[in-house]
Amino acid sequence: MTTLAAVDCGTNSLRLLISRVEVVDGVLEITELHRLMEIVRLGQGVDATGMLAPEALERVREALTKYAELMQVEKVQAVRMVATSATRDASNRDDFFAMTREILAPWGAEAEVISGDEEAALSFRGAVDDLELELGPYCVIDVGGGSTEVIVGDHDGTVAGSDSVAMGSVRLTERFLQASPPTAEQVQEARSYVAELADEIVAKVPVDKARTIVGCAGTFTTLSALAQGLETYDPEAIHLSQLRFAALRALTASVIETDAESLAANPVMHPKRADVFAGGSIIVDGLMDMFEALPLSEAAKEEQRFFYISEKDILDGIVASLVDTHIAH
Repeated sequence: MTTLAAVDCGTNSLRLLISRVEVVDGVLEITELHRLMEIVRLGQGVDATGMLAPEALERVREALTKYAELMQVEKVQAVRMVATSATRDASNRDDFFAMTREILAPWGAEAEVISGDEEAALSFRGAVDDLELELGPYCVIDVGGGSTEVIVGDHDGTVAGSDSVAMGSVRLTERFLQASPPTAEQVQEARSYVAELADEIVAKVPVDKARTIVGCAGTFTTLSALAQGLETYDPEAIHLSQLRFAALRALTASVIETDAESLAANPVMHPKRADVFAGGSIIVDGLMDMFEALPLSEAAKEEQRFFYISEKDILDGIVASLVDTHIAH
């Protein structure tokens, strides 16, 4: 039995997954012990200044220290921490890495910057784990705080194409959506920006080959919770739920017209996500526009008119990468 931990430091959140792994009668079994998230907003102001804010670094230090204490309690044997969009862009990123090296010293680990392609591949690996084989090929979309990853591939991990584009909920909010709720002009500017990057995705990734579209990470999972009218955030109800485009557009329109304070009052909304949720919703709208504009047959379009929502994501992909390295199976 081996206990492994994955840490994902994105632009908006710092997340932890601790899993116990064992081989029983030749079959690999992975049991989730803890899945935690703290909104640390590491990407605060990075788009404008090119630097990680000192207060953002301190928020990460506090959250990562708590995670390390839990990993000690659970006797974690190996840790992998990945850092994504915000640290790729920051001029003072060495301060961030020195801090993670100090906190993760018991495991000889530190944060590693991964490319957009690897970020997409890890998200894909985690997101499709519970989906049926016949639903492939899949297009997995991970909307983060600073970037969005799109990857098309099959259940066995064969990748047909991927892209990481600089549109995320925090980035869009800081760049375009100064008011809450945003003005019509601000929303239109953000939509135009997303549309340009959606064209880039279509040029690089064979999204027209996907049979099933999978949305993962906080924007998608929170939209699912809102769509279902959940009274509390329930991962089991959200995982593998489906959001049809027509109904989802009505929901995102309502979100965009609602101020952050009112959004934060909803019990399924993380209060520190509320102020960037309109930005994430605009990205989801643009992705639906992208899929609906594809030159597909009516039958193929019908298959692509909804998102499967996955609670599994890059954290599960990171654990899987640790299994490859540390577990003989």
